[in-house]
Amino acid sequence: MKGSPITTHVLDLVSGMPGAGIPVALERKTETEGWHVVAEGTTDADGRVGDLMSPEEAFLSGHYRLIFDTESYFAHRNADAFFQQITISFVVKDATEHYHVPLLLSAFGYTTYRGS
Repeated sequence: MKGSPITTHVLDLVSGMPGAGIPVALERKTETEGWHVVAEGTTDADGRVGDLMSPEEAFLSGHYRLIFDTESYFAHRNADAFFQQITISFVVKDATEHYHVPLLLSAFGYTTYRGS
């Protein structure tokens, strides 16, 4: 597999522009230790984080979550926001597949889906 097995991008639905500069953490849940950080990144000018995990890292099936620091994004734009942090939890059943998890964002709502 080339590139990170888990990728994301953010689109600001109000401006119609990419959500650039948003800190993102990727966590994995283990039976013994609970949630732990696997990787961290920040969305680029195109709103993407394509390198959360290096191809050399072990990618296992299990429970993962992406945590987006939307508070800093909206504060930088002097905008009020209801959701200060957005957590998207999902299950990886087949670690040979690629998982793309986009976030469509506004100050008072969001949506997500499994992309390609």
